[in-house]
Amino acid sequence: MTASGVYARVDGPLGEMTLVGRVTATGTAELASLSLPGQKGGVGVRDDWRHAPAAFEDVARQLGEYFAGRRTRFDLVCVPGGTDFQRRVWRALEEIPYGATVSYGEIGRRVGASGAGVRAVGTAIGRNPLLVVRPCHRVIGADGTLRGYAAGLERKERLLGLEGALVT
Repeated sequence: MTASGVYARVDGPLGEMTLVGRVTATGTAELASLSLPGQKGGVGVRDDWRHAPAAFEDVARQLGEYFAGRRTRFDLVCVPGGTDFQRRVWRALEEIPYGATVSYGEIGRRVGASGAGVRAVGTAIGRNPLLVVRPCHRVIGADGTLRGYAAGLERKERLLGLEGALVT
């Protein structure tokens, strides 16, 4: 993010979400990051960024609809980021349907990584800058257990519960 970065904070059931992006010509924000309190690798607000909640109104509305159970997919413009491999993994995350889960190994197969490459898939998932919006919470262990979530397993469990996807 450059000096033209903008941010907003939005309350939600997982805590105060920090939204970071850049403003488009239309005055709306392209979302670069959605961070939760205490998140590993979460984005902190820089001094040269401008607080611009109006630019994130659509993001906040869609998040509210999701948490209220009225939205199953996000329709947002996001800032591209990451390496080619990370972007492939992140696209695979976006294809996981609401209410479904897949294993890390399955994501690896979808992006052409197998064996030791699954560890790289896990790393790419862990670097997902768009928690909630890009549904990395839908990726679980091959044995059905909840594994790894930058914002904590309790939040992953809450998101999967909201979507009716908890493995019992």
